[in-house]
Amino acid sequence: MNNLNAVNGSPSEGGENMAPVLEVARQVQIELRELLRQRSAVMRRIGTVKRTVAGLAALFGNESLSPDLRELMDGEIRVRRTGFTRTVRAILMEADGVMSAREVCERLHERDPGMLSRHKDPLASVTTVLNRLVAYGEAQRVQSEPHKCAWQWVAELGTPAVAKADGAESASAQRSVG
Repeated sequence: MNNLNAVNGSPSEGGENMAPVLEVARQVQIELRELLRQRSAVMRRIGTVKRTVAGLAALFGNESLSPDLRELMDGEIRVRRTGFTRTVRAILMEADGVMSAREVCERLHERDPGMLSRHKDPLASVTTVLNRLVAYGEAQRVQSEPHKCAWQWVAELGTPAVAKADGAESASAQRSVG
């Protein structure tokens, strides 16, 4: 128990003997923090480089990369499919009023049937993106009927729209007319 107190910084009997141990522990702690910071920076840089390689592979084909580079990329180049959030955003922007997540799913399926097939639960994925758009201030969540939610694009960022499920115009649209 006495040694535990000394390591925690409160010297016990013979604490003078623990001074070198405490100094080593302090130095190791400083070094570990610095190494963890460096590891984080290296991991971010590796991610950036791998995304760059994947982008090159997407533009010029996997064949344009050396076998060594392909091996470094774990044998395959995974091109991240982008556009899900962008497509949900566009659908909401083009809508004449509020839309449920199910309606957004239907429009997504009309535009790109393959996009939804990559999601285990498309409705949950769309709902997640819609809620993120609310968090970004780009959309507003409204009550369409009891226990049902819908979303509406916020026409002017920074100015919340007044949304009603019956299709009432937003406050910003009413201001621009009158």
